[in-house]
Amino acid sequence: MPDAFIYDHVRTPRGRGKPDGSLHEVSTLRLATTALAALKARNELDKTIIDDVVLGCVDPVGEAGGDIARAAALTAGYGAHVPGVQINRFCASGLDAVNFGAAQVMAGQHDCVVGGGVESMSRVGIGASGGAWPVDPSIAIPSYFMPQGVSADLIATKYGFTRDDVDGYAVESQKRAAAAWENGRFNDAVVPVKDVNGLTLLARDEHLRPGTDMQALGSLKPSFVVMGEQGGFDAVAIQAHPEVEAVNHVHHAGNSSGIVDGAAAVLVGSAEAGRRLGRPPRARIRAFANIGSDPALMLTGPIDVTRKVLARAGMTIADIDLFEVNEAFAAVVLRFQQAFGVASEKLNPNGGAIALGHPLGATGAMLLGTALDELERTGKGTALITLCIGAGMGTATIIERV
Repeated sequence: MPDAFIYDHVRTPRGRGKPDGSLHEVSTLRLATTALAALKARNELDKTIIDDVVLGCVDPVGEAGGDIARAAALTAGYGAHVPGVQINRFCASGLDAVNFGAAQVMAGQHDCVVGGGVESMSRVGIGASGGAWPVDPSIAIPSYFMPQGVSADLIATKYGFTRDDVDGYAVESQKRAAAAWENGRFNDAVVPVKDVNGLTLLARDEHLRPGTDMQALGSLKPSFVVMGEQGGFDAVAIQAHPEVEAVNHVHHAGNSSGIVDGAAAVLVGSAEAGRRLGRPPRARIRAFANIGSDPALMLTGPIDVTRKVLARAGMTIADIDLFEVNEAFAAVVLRFQQAFGVASEKLNPNGGAIALGHPLGATGAMLLGTALDELERTGKGTALITLCIGAGMGTATIIERV
């Protein structure tokens, strides 16, 4: 089976996902086009080399609907012959898009694929595409549906993470992300988003709050108390996990992932594609996996899928030099660290979605790129990238530098 290699990656900065965010005036199509066009330009991609474009998008409705990947491939100048497909596995969509492309290469059916994702959360609201899980009793009741924030609080309660624990993690994420920008670690990957006149709208992630400290976070009220207590979801959580007597609500906006706009693109190909590109590969995709997990806890999928992908790769946790675990909520990463005993310095060394934001369909591709850059910066060999997913799932990918 052919290997799938990573040749390059780019991403936009993450803009605040609100009407006053710098990317609010940028359409989903233009956001995706920015990433695809930058990847094409800096690699001088011949129009004949790209076999497919796979983009994650979690709310593919309105301007983001109608197969945004095909539309973006056309507007980015990839040529009419290049197809595109949009996929949705909630928060892992961007990583799965890269994995889908890698699978096409490994199967020998394509030589070169662009995987990535896009989400304009300021323009297409979270949950805009709807879904059966929250509203149809035939699935909601037996699967113990509850909002993700309540699930995150359930994890914190069940595994013993206090408010100070989750706030402390959030402060560290902010510090690491600020240091990464200050030291230029994102410079090679981030491409500015410009308006129709060519003027830069945003060149740096704008969700960061580098001055965040424990005192500032301590003043914030938990966000999911009303949902849990008055909405009845605490009762659902306890029914699903009766070992928990009461849910301790510890998550709020400061220790949860930020709502942002952003896009990313990753160039994946075979060894032959590299020869045609005239570029050496930067990393090999060694293994990837998906798994279903407890839908009530919902956000512990990274633990289950990490065990699965390590087994598939014939590796142990000790074989991994670097971990990128999406910071959907602080307790998600703390539970991952608790489960595997991962040293703090190996886990999200450049911060994560708490500081930088979580553009749902694009985050997975962004994390993969961040992991690759960090491997190259430190001279290390292997990285594992994983994300929790709504409805109880997990996706993980192992890459090794070449």
